[in-house]
Amino acid sequence: MKAIFLLIGLSFLISCESDDNLRRNPNLLNINVNYEVNLSLPQFNNLNFSGNSVYVPGQGNLGLIIVNSGSSFLAWDAADPNLTPSDCSRLIIDGLNAESTCDDPPNSYSLITGQPLVENLRYPLFAYRVTESSGVLRIFN
Repeated sequence: MKAIFLLIGLSFLISCESDDNLRRNPNLLNINVNYEVNLSLPQFNNLNFSGNSVYVPGQGNLGLIIVNSGSSFLAWDAADPNLTPSDCSRLIIDGLNAESTCDDPPNSYSLITGQPLVENLRYPLFAYRVTESSGVLRIFN
């Protein structure tokens, strides 16, 4: 009986893949992010309304893009995940999408799902975790 439980437990351990393995991207550095956004500050006022996004420089690879999706807050690295970071690979917000300017046509991504909007792109946007408490967002990995 112990052998059966041991086999079942071992199969669960072998079949599980950690979140870190899913997040690996050879184009982006794994930079530690721990950033707080006070939604009452003027520079973040747009985040109080559904469908708005804000770019925050100096965090992650090429900054952060924070989005109010209407049901939750999302945070993405502002570096195009399918390009090595450079001046043109920083994503530019266009409504609820973001695109880089390196290629023509540009790489484009949904800021709601993080998925590419252009075919043949391997990596989705790099997501950060977001918690909200008393009007303050904490963005971290």
